[in-house]
Amino acid sequence: MRGLLLCCLVALATSQSVRYELGLNPKKTYEYKYVGAVNFGLGISNLAESATRISCKIKIVGSSEKTFILQVSDFAFEYFNGIQGRNRFNASPKLTQRIASQLSKPFVFDYVSGHVSNIRTSIEISDTIVNMVRGMLGMFQVTVKTTQRIYELEEAGIHGNCQSNYATEVNAETKDMTITQVVDVNNCREKADIYRGMATAVLDEDAKTRGESIISTLRCVYTVKPTADGGLITSARGLEQQHFSPFNVRGGNFKMEAKNELVLLSVNDTARAVTFGSIQSRGNLVFKFVNAEANLPIIMQNLDDPVTKAAELIKHLAEVNRYQIDSATSEDTIKLYQLLRVMPYEGLEVLWKQFAGNEEQRRWFLDMIVEVSDARILKFLETRFQAGDVSANEALQTLVVAFNHLQAIPDLVEMAKMFLNMPFSKSNVYLWNTVVLSYGSLVYKHCAYYTPCPVAVVQPLLDMAVESLRNGNQTDMVLALKALGNAGHPSSIKTIMRFLPGVAATPVDLPPRVLSAAVQSMRLIAARDPHSVQDIVMSLFLQKNLPTEIRMLAFMILFDTKPSMAVVSIVTVHLQEEKDLHVISFAYSYLKSLSRSSTPNNHFLSTACNVAVKILAPKFGRLSYHYSKAVHMDWFNEDFLIGTATEVFMLRSATSVFPTEIMMKGKFYFIGRILELMELGIRADGLKALFGNRIPGFKGDLSFSDFQAILNVLQNWEILPDDKPILTAYSRASGQEWFFADLNKETIKNIIKVASHSAEKGSSLWAAIENLQRGVSWHWTKAFLILEVRYFQATILGLPLEISKYYQSISGITVNATAAVNPPLTDRLGQLFTSEISLATDGLIGSTKDLWVYYGINTELFQCGSEFKAKAPLVIPWKFTATFNAAEKKFALDFAPCKKEFDLISVSSNVYAVTRNIEEPDLAKRTPIIPNYFDSNGEVVQMGSPVRPASDQLLTSNTWQQRDKMCAESNIYGAGLCVEYKLRREYYHEEYPLYYFLGYTHMAFKVVPAQANKVVDKIRFEVNTGPSSLPVSSRQLLETLSRLSEEATQREGLSSDSASSVRGSHHSHHDNLMEGRNSTPEAVFNVNAFAMSGNNNPEGYNAVFYYTPEAKMRKTQLIVSQVGEDTNWKMCIDTTVKPHVEAKANIRWGAECQSYEMSIISATAHLPGARPTIKAKIHWTRIPENVAEVCTRFESYIPGVALLLDFYQKHERNVRQEISASVVASSADSIDVKIKFPEYTVYRQAIAFPLPPVSRSFNVTTQQ
Repeated sequence: MRGLLLCCLVALATSQSVRYELGLNPKKTYEYKYVGAVNFGLGISNLAESATRISCKIKIVGSSEKTFILQVSDFAFEYFNGIQGRNRFNASPKLTQRIASQLSKPFVFDYVSGHVSNIRTSIEISDTIVNMVRGMLGMFQVTVKTTQRIYELEEAGIHGNCQSNYATEVNAETKDMTITQVVDVNNCREKADIYRGMATAVLDEDAKTRGESIISTLRCVYTVKPTADGGLITSARGLEQQHFSPFNVRGGNFKMEAKNELVLLSVNDTARAVTFGSIQSRGNLVFKFVNAEANLPIIMQNLDDPVTKAAELIKHLAEVNRYQIDSATSEDTIKLYQLLRVMPYEGLEVLWKQFAGNEEQRRWFLDMIVEVSDARILKFLETRFQAGDVSANEALQTLVVAFNHLQAIPDLVEMAKMFLNMPFSKSNVYLWNTVVLSYGSLVYKHCAYYTPCPVAVVQPLLDMAVESLRNGNQTDMVLALKALGNAGHPSSIKTIMRFLPGVAATPVDLPPRVLSAAVQSMRLIAARDPHSVQDIVMSLFLQKNLPTEIRMLAFMILFDTKPSMAVVSIVTVHLQEEKDLHVISFAYSYLKSLSRSSTPNNHFLSTACNVAVKILAPKFGRLSYHYSKAVHMDWFNEDFLIGTATEVFMLRSATSVFPTEIMMKGKFYFIGRILELMELGIRADGLKALFGNRIPGFKGDLSFSDFQAILNVLQNWEILPDDKPILTAYSRASGQEWFFADLNKETIKNIIKVASHSAEKGSSLWAAIENLQRGVSWHWTKAFLILEVRYFQATILGLPLEISKYYQSISGITVNATAAVNPPLTDRLGQLFTSEISLATDGLIGSTKDLWVYYGINTELFQCGSEFKAKAPLVIPWKFTATFNAAEKKFALDFAPCKKEFDLISVSSNVYAVTRNIEEPDLAKRTPIIPNYFDSNGEVVQMGSPVRPASDQLLTSNTWQQRDKMCAESNIYGAGLCVEYKLRREYYHEEYPLYYFLGYTHMAFKVVPAQANKVVDKIRFEVNTGPSSLPVSSRQLLETLSRLSEEATQREGLSSDSASSVRGSHHSHHDNLMEGRNSTPEAVFNVNAFAMSGNNNPEGYNAVFYYTPEAKMRKTQLIVSQVGEDTNWKMCIDTTVKPHVEAKANIRWGAECQSYEMSIISATAHLPGARPTIKAKIHWTRIPENVAEVCTRFESYIPGVALLLDFYQKHERNVRQEISASVVASSADSIDVKIKFPEYTVYRQAIAFPLPPVSRSFNVTTQQ
């Protein structure tokens, strides 16, 4: 009994001295082996991947009870680029040595109860190396609880403050504890990640319900041995996996797999203390991001002596792009951006002094320097503004891009304020507008990253707005309000309210132009403070004494706030009592459009709008398009997580026939963000006042008299006031207004003065003509980094994972021109209308766009990942001579013949596994992820054995390749157009959307020389609109046409619908036709397109357009004839139009227009007591076989398309060789559609379609 008791006591004492809670003995030295690797690819065999692996020994030595020192030895860096199983890891001795030299320094850290904190090391150790050490120390960060087997908690780790879930299990034999830790790295409260370049792309939380573009998992497994000093980690394994797609990860994805492993090698007593020099705290275990502005993920180059290298690149780019865009060097712009970002400010000044005197190099430098996105660019611009050594145009272009690409940190925003007070900023009205608007955009970006956003950043704009209101300066009011609209700062609401009647503390009486700017200035605040904006715009909308357009704008902004069902219901109630038809029409059309929206952000709003439309439809569903309208159209694809939306707003009022304001804007939905694309708007205050509520003499049938009526009104433009703009236009990009301009009376007077017939020598237009006669050459290029979007996050290895998109463009134009005037000008410009003007010119318009998408590790030392690269060059060359004679109404163009093949536009893309390192930048490796199975002989190489392709389309195991080339050539002109493509895909490209874009792609649209019938000296295009007599041959052809048209009309009258009204219509047409046979056709114009060959007769085509004047109808004929030896091909088109009644066209072609024939007829009907109807029909007697084949193919798609559009199908035999359609107004807001094909009929009833009111002149007696 005593022995048993003694054993129990010993066991109890032993259990109390052995603990699982992690701890290290400060008197001992622990040695571990550490291996970390990260891999990028598709996770599919036989496809290329890239990987990086690091390995070393870690020694941990105690310094005090809580402080320990980490030492790294035997470090090795390896990289992999190729296909698993065929390639192997390669060592990089130079990079290994560079990293090891820093890792050899001691790293001090605190360690208590399994938690690492306060990492310290020498100040010269880079943040990248410290982060790698964080990855090693992260293997020691684990919370052990012995009272619970399963537990969860939030703790700091390398990914930030994230939720961890633990499960523990003790081995009964060894007593070792196995701890499994799963970290939710997708939903960290404070996540170690950074977005850059996405400030203007609004986060779309609702899109996450449709799918994700990034999904990550992290799991760590520890083996802990209990000791008297605490739990000792004997091994640890971490596995982080991430799935990324530019679309929805469910539709295929790239994969990142990061692994690290720690194995205990030995535990020994510390022989001697480790000494270390001066150290500095580098923070805790949470990943610290490096300033990566210069670490561009898509290149790696030696950055020593950046000034000299940048100067050489600028000279090279300016030279090779002087006459055309050199697509082969377009990627060098990215290298130049990187060099500029790493050089000191003094280097920028050196480059400016070097290039300021060379126009071409100066322009390239100013275009490039805008990507220096920190204080250096602001200091550079400040120096230029103070010195005044840039033009207003140069300053405008440079500043607008520099501000929009500037880092929106507090210091830089504060620094940017100085441009609002510099005299040079106000030296030009467009420059001043740009400065103010660009500062507003900078404030918006700042507020996107700093919440709550301080009022101080927007205070200068608030002061401008208040001052303009105090002075009554409407121009300054509009500018300040537009800048506040760009800023989107919630604190500006109170200032904006001072401009709005009914909500301002003191009464205001401002013109609609200012009120419009005030209402629209809340468009971006609507997303940041929706409730405040809702209160204001609802109040404006309900004020029936406000101008109609302001109420409609308020309604538009209201729905930018995404109102709730309750708010939409309130609006619906008020609309039922509304009297203004323009407000009703605008609101109802917008509600109806939104009710059909399918984008995630409108999911709940569309439901609310659908209910509102059902309530309002019985009363307002029949309003016509003569009233104000708002149209919203969108689509969204869940497989791609991509969508687009387009909105068009036309604001009118009862006091003017002319629209007050027209706006168009688009949105792009991608990976959980909403990016506003280009928006255009026009205000027509002056035109609105000029036209009033009617146009005298305007009938609405778009006849010549209608255009004459409009011109008569425009001639009275001088009666408009001098202080109000006639027209105002603006443009916004990414939701930010960057340009607006007013067209006023003074501008029109200057234009008329310059272009007047009586303008004499000394005018600017006269000087331009003289320069052209001497010969001019002009060249312009523009390099622009359109998109730089970057996302960074930590990995368990302590290496930064980056997802980036770069979109770069270089555009250019080269023009050489010489003009001649005969007889020459002597005293006034009006002589041009009695002279012959010729212009000889050659040149080129070109652009190259490069797109990169990078997914991988990116540090200043090495890169490893997957990269999508696309290039799209565009080239439009020209060489021609133009001749114009106004007196004779002749115009001619002479083109040079096509001598060599060139690509008009092409697109090439591929996806690569990439590895780069700074020690050997020239040895960067980029392997196509999908291997190229074609060898240089055009054979397919697979698994080492060549197989000769049997056809153009090849289908092998998991591989799909296709090439094709289609050409249309003209033997007359000796030129042709070709489309060619070459595709290579791998693995179920039809199953997963991502795989559509993976693999090699090349598509090109080419101009190619062709074998001509004769040697072509030039190609002439002529237009003659002068009076000419009708040739006898043409008169005979026209008489034949008239007779054949009569016969065709009689045939169709017998074979078509036998209703009396239709017969009456055809008889009426016949009578008019007979009446017109005695009329003389007038040749309106003729067009020639000839290939000229020495003294030989020209070959090509001639087209003559005739008009036969008649009282009751409009008759035209177009005769196209092939000109050349032994040819009688012609096409004859005979059209007859009775306004508001019927339109008819007979088309014949072939030998003397006799081989093939078809006719098209459409007619309207609106009999008393019957429903308005439009009928149309296509009838053919003879058509070519190839045309019939194309039509048959097209017809095969009709049933499927009809089904998608909710049409019904009925099989029945209709008239052969005829397709007819009818549209019947079944109600005031719906139509019935029926389309008859020879074998079947498709139809749909009650299609929603608001109809315009029936015009009195529309009362015609045709078919019911």
